[in-house]
Amino acid sequence: MDKQIEFLIKLRDAGQMIADAANEYLDAFAPPEAKDAKQSVAVQEATFSILRFEPQQGAKLGEYEIAYRAGNLEDKWRSAYNILCNSNATMQNRYHGEGYQYSYWLYGEDRIYRQKLKPKPSS
Repeated sequence: MDKQIEFLIKLRDAGQMIADAANEYLDAFAPPEAKDAKQSVAVQEATFSILRFEPQQGAKLGEYEIAYRAGNLEDKWRSAYNILCNSNATMQNRYHGEGYQYSYWLYGEDRIYRQKLKPKPSS
């Protein structure tokens, strides 16, 4: 039974790697206007808020949170991770959408970071 589960996990992960590679390849050929439209549409924040985040404190970043792969349901974590990965979400290019309370990014393996967004000044 363990071998069957291990096989299915490897098969799933390989399929996801193929899908990620295809998305990156497609993005390389997409016209700039298509990339701009794609980035302006974000998924629901619930995709990320369903994860279990642990509070952290850093000298430069201040307060932020980390969701570890091992501490979350694999399918929920993988879905959020793939969105951030496909969006090239980094600390300098954080992922968030209209109405989001947090910005999200990847750094290192098996970790998703988030930090509370600062409120926009009212004009």
